[in-house]
Amino acid sequence: MTTDTSNHKEEQHQFSAEVERLMDLVVHALYSEREIFLRELIANSADATDRRRFEALTNEACALPATPQLRINIDKDARLLTISDDGIGMSKEEIMQNLGTIARSGTRAFEKELKDAKPEDRPNLIGQFGVGFYSAFMVADKVEVISRRAGTDEAWSWVSEGKGQYTLTQATRDTAGTTIILHIKSDADEYLESMRLENIIRKWADHIAWPIVIKQGEEEERNANEGTALWRKPRSEITDEQMDDFYRHITHLFDKPLATLLWHAEGVFEFTSLLFIPGMISPFAPVDQERKSKVRLHVRRMFITDEAEMLPAWLRFIQGIVDTEDLPLNVSREMLQNTPVLARIRKALTNRVISELQKLSEDKEKYGTFWNLFGAILKEGLWENGEHSESILKLSRFYSSTEEGLTTLPDYVSRMKDGQEAIYFLAGDSKEILSSSPQLEGFKAQGIEVLLFTDAVDAFWPDRVGKFSDKPLRSITQAKEDLEKLMGDVEYVNNEEEENLLKSLKEVLTDKVSEVRTTQRLVDSPVILAASAGGPDLQMQRLMRRNDKTMPSASPVLELNPNHPWIKSLVLKAKDGKDISEEASILLDLARVQDGEMPIDPTLFARRIATVLTGK
Repeated sequence: MTTDTSNHKEEQHQFSAEVERLMDLVVHALYSEREIFLRELIANSADATDRRRFEALTNEACALPATPQLRINIDKDARLLTISDDGIGMSKEEIMQNLGTIARSGTRAFEKELKDAKPEDRPNLIGQFGVGFYSAFMVADKVEVISRRAGTDEAWSWVSEGKGQYTLTQATRDTAGTTIILHIKSDADEYLESMRLENIIRKWADHIAWPIVIKQGEEEERNANEGTALWRKPRSEITDEQMDDFYRHITHLFDKPLATLLWHAEGVFEFTSLLFIPGMISPFAPVDQERKSKVRLHVRRMFITDEAEMLPAWLRFIQGIVDTEDLPLNVSREMLQNTPVLARIRKALTNRVISELQKLSEDKEKYGTFWNLFGAILKEGLWENGEHSESILKLSRFYSSTEEGLTTLPDYVSRMKDGQEAIYFLAGDSKEILSSSPQLEGFKAQGIEVLLFTDAVDAFWPDRVGKFSDKPLRSITQAKEDLEKLMGDVEYVNNEEEENLLKSLKEVLTDKVSEVRTTQRLVDSPVILAASAGGPDLQMQRLMRRNDKTMPSASPVLELNPNHPWIKSLVLKAKDGKDISEEASILLDLARVQDGEMPIDPTLFARRIATVLTGK
């Protein structure tokens, strides 16, 4: 393979400010870990070769050569280190996008993680944030990239000294792929020694399936990696270090996995899976809203795609590889969706992961870590999938109004009071807010435990699931009758003066509430909101409005504590025919604030409170 960039006009381009900042961080803050540049460039080349292999399945123009390789050449006299691959290559536009810009949020997140990370963890941040290419400038004072997109005849050269700008020139490359030429710095001689580079490759990239060959000067070309698929080995032949390195390669994270599942399934169909439950969330997870599993599908060791959705969306935190002999290498996108073989593998894989989670749940501390990281995602399965609902419910953990730490639904049921027929919950934004909610007062007074649901999905799945262990799941915002039954008292009957107050308040708040009534479920608070009969839970209403600002609000019920001094004083005020419109608005706004909502008019609410306090 030869490349040529002569006799073409150069284009000058400026790096984005974010790239300049990133290069400065990578080159200087990670200076003592320079060898990782080779790991990152090899990983990029391997990924590019994987992508070309996949595209070739549907596009003959992208077919790989007979023996695709990653090639490393050392020219010690010229101080050049060249890394070349047979991968998918890049067009001019892709070069500019991939090597000239990066998301602003990525720069800020990288800088923060770099600042907070321990020195021994810092090298892994490069791969984690996808900025590995820029690590080349740790050892090179000039970098050249010559790339030709598979299926095209056009090649382009990218050249930069990492000082604010780069040049683009049309070039010539005999075959598709990418060549990176590093002009090695004067203090980086070790990276011009083949044995040193081979040791780095053995350390970081021995598991890469594509062969890596290395050549220095007149030496013979030799293999630099074992090139075997780690997941094909028995667990007894894999060291913990190899497993951790492979995990980091797959996930781009720098921690250790909470759990590892290596499974060789045999029978009617055969496959091997090497799956990981990560020990952390990627810093880009909140940005990445794609709700799909990215477990990689391989056929006979060859990468096919990471979009086969090998696991359901509610297990998308699982990462790893599935390799099967029972699919053709040229598997089509339609086959990925419809083949019975893949459907059976998905089902078996899901069941095995659930079993692994059940095993993990026996370790309370480790499972607590898992739950805090991925519990909200796992519970999406309660909304999406009836088949595994019972297992997910048993795996789920919740905060409680009476218990320390997290608890389970089976444990809750075992603690239910005599005569209690339902599992009660309160959904909101945080444990702290829910724990002090007036909604709990009546249940606390009766010694009834309430589960505190703090994730967004908790507002939706109880209606879908309906019950657990034959006990209905019920929000306490819709449990007025339940509490009155459990209290066992004679039904509270309003006197004439109280009825007059309720009528007056309803007239003032006619377009804001569906009903005004007294309640016995309040102890210390004067007022509370409740959901209308047959309507959605209050938290669900809030979430629906956040997602759709145009959605009309369902008018809540305003409930008053007839034993509270303020309410008693309002009864007398209404009896005397005095205007209570200000108090009515304050009551409603106070109830909204207690329930995690803003007052209807915050400025007016503050002014009304000041008036009440000062009497002016």
